[in-house]
Amino acid sequence: MNIRFFDTQLEKFIRSLDESTIAKVLRTIDLLEMFGHQLGLPHSKKVHTHLFELRILGKQEVRIFYTFHTDEAVLLHGFVKKSNRIPKKEFTTALQKLETLD
Repeated sequence: MNIRFFDTQLEKFIRSLDESTIAKVLRTIDLLEMFGHQLGLPHSKKVHTHLFELRILGKQEVRIFYTFHTDEAVLLHGFVKKSNRIPKKEFTTALQKLETLD
């Protein structure tokens, strides 16, 4: 499955992470590329209609929202997780980006 970044903001976010976390993010993206819709917990979780999160665990817990659009997975938005709930601001940003795809 093809993987596409929605914008350069997400790439900059990933590059700003710790080196070990970057490696985990890239590994999880590779898993998404290999397994697509079949990728599930602990690596991926559906959080809304047509919106999923890649779950990167470790020293820095990272979440990357993504969706499936045509034949590809589009990575929309990422953030460092600091609490048990998805911050409303981060969720809203991902939903806004998702709406521009259609």
